[in-house]
This record gives sequence, structure tokens and C-alpha cells, in this order.
Amino acid sequence: MHNLLLKWLKRLLMSLGALSLLATLLFIGGNFWVLATTAAYIERQPQQCRPAEVGIVFGTSHWTRSGVRNPHFHARMRTAATLIEQSQVEHLLLSGDNRTQAYNEPRAMWRELYRRGVAPEQLTMDFAGFSTYDTLARARDVFQLDKALLITQSWHLPRAVYIGRELGIDVTGCVADDPTVAVGWRLKLREWAARVATLGDLYVWKREPYFLGTPEPIEIPRRAPIDLILPSLNDRFTHP
Repeated sequence: MHNLLLKWLKRLLMSLGALSLLATLLFIGGNFWVLATTAAYIERQPQQCRPAEVGIVFGTSHWTRSGVRNPHFHARMRTAATLIEQSQVEHLLLSGDNRTQAYNEPRAMWRELYRRGVAPEQLTMDFAGFSTYDTLARARDVFQLDKALLITQSWHLPRAVYIGRELGIDVTGCVADDPTVAVGWRLKLREWAARVATLGDLYVWKREPYFLGTPEPIEIPRRAPIDLILPSLNDRFTHP
């Protein structure tokens, strides 16, 4: 009886060890895959980011739990405003959480970007961007985007770009980092786990967004071609 118990205990430990090894390999392999397949689509300087009509800004809290201004929030707003100023994007989709009246990420982003000089007609708010996956699924199905520039931190962009491209959107990423802020190990560990969970969302349980709703295409006014503008200007100055 004693030998039989030891035999089963040994098998149990071996099985647990094999499962632990498999989980570790999946964790490392999943992260490596997401990072390797998205690196070519991410730029670290705003002036190098690839132009797109619409930039998607991912929501985060305006304040940290300790009650200080969230540097990640302000880095995203600063980068988004710069891209608008440099005409690298024409419109911004502000997607974030708004589950309660007291917490409204899109509205906070709208106010901050307006304060930075972005015109209201260049801003669209998405109040159901409860997660990175939800933001990108809604960008495709609700806001009818087939191409976009994603604006968020460097640790978040690989997962966002990976999801977007797997959903069929031609996305690239623009890093919105604050060089004075160090990324804590807890945040890194959470993002590593989120990348692996993303693979499950996409390929295993076929995740659906929390809320979709009816399509609301983003319409961007088309600028008149320069060869059409110039004749009208010439007429204006040659005829009193």
C-alpha cells in the first residue's frame, strides 16, 4: 500500500511538472510570437509614425490610485495632439471605459485634447472601449475602420497591433512613452499575461466584444485637390 501511494504521488508530481513546463513554454512562446510579429509595425518617434486618416487613442485613468496625475494618460494625449498638429492623422477615435457616471475615460481624453488645441470636429468618443479587444473590434464593426494608427505605450502596443491585424484592420503603432517614467514589474507582468490571454481570445474561445451596437462610420471631410483650389484663388485676385 505504501509503495502504491508513493507510485501515484510520483506520477502526480511528474504530471504537475509537465504541466508547469508546458505553461511556461506557452507563456514565453506566446509573448515572443506577439512581439516578433508586430515589431515591424511599431514606430517609437511621432515624426516617424506612418500617416493614417484616423488614430485610435486607448483610454486609461486620468489619475493613479495614489491620487497623482497618470503619466501614461498624458503621454498618450501629448502624442495624439502632436500627430494632429503635424497632420499625420486627421481624426482621433478616443476609446475607453465609461461604465459609471463617475468614471469616463473618453470624456477626460476629449477635454485634455481640446485643451491642447485639437478641434472638436476631429474627435470621436467611443464609450464602450472596455478593453483593448473591445476597442479594436468596435473600431472595425461600429466605426467602420479598415486602417488606423494606434496610440499608446510601448508595452501595450504589441498586443494592440496584434489584435488589430488579426481582426483584419491595417493598423500600425505609434509609441506614446514618457521617458522619465519607469514601467513597474507588476505592469510588465500583467501585460505579459494579457498577451497570452489574447491568443486565447482570438483562437480558442473566439471572444466577442461586450457591446457593439449599430454602425457609426467616422466621416472625414475631404480636402479639395490643390489643382482645384489654385484656379479659384487666381480668379479671386485677378477679378475685382
